[in-house]
Amino acid sequence: MPLIESQPDALAFRYATSLFELAEAGGGRDRIESVLAELESVLELARSDERFSEFLASRVLPARSRKASIRQIFENRTDDLVLRFLLVLNDKGRLGHLAPIVGAFDHLAQERFGRVEVDVFTAAPASGDDLASIKKRLQKSLGKDVILHPYTDGSMIGGVRLRIGDQLIDGSVSTQLRRLRQRLAVDGLAEVRARASRILSD
Repeated sequence: MPLIESQPDALAFRYATSLFELAEAGGGRDRIESVLAELESVLELARSDERFSEFLASRVLPARSRKASIRQIFENRTDDLVLRFLLVLNDKGRLGHLAPIVGAFDHLAQERFGRVEVDVFTAAPASGDDLASIKKRLQKSLGKDVILHPYTDGSMIGGVRLRIGDQLIDGSVSTQLRRLRQRLAVDGLAEVRARASRILSD
């Protein structure tokens, strides 16, 4: 079975909080950022490699067998705290929940450091100046340090679509055109009714 992809829940926050506190005690913000980056790398590998994802999430593979493999893969290649955390998740049968746990850890880091990560979707690759302008406006609006993740979406005609957490702000041209068509359809029908009413009343 693949990794569970879901929003962070109470269980994810419980594990993430424990790791966050250990990372903070062991090096403050730099250690937290380092641990988060390494966990996201592990997660990205699992998402891109089906066999690795199955290795982490499998309930058939005994935890003892997986433990030795985890050590072999990550020892001396990751922060010792990350390795120990993966081993704890393995012992508890929670490696399949890695995605929501990493999501919870990222949420804790954003809250602690007053930052917010925003996915920016545009029809063509956004220029550095465009991204700087978007970042400046968002920081002013949100009152937080904004970290942008730019993406290109070929289905868009133009404009910008933003995703902040689970909130989607759609300012794309295609969405604006769809709303315009809907408004014209509604307003057009209302105008026909008004004319018919006037004719009938005369």
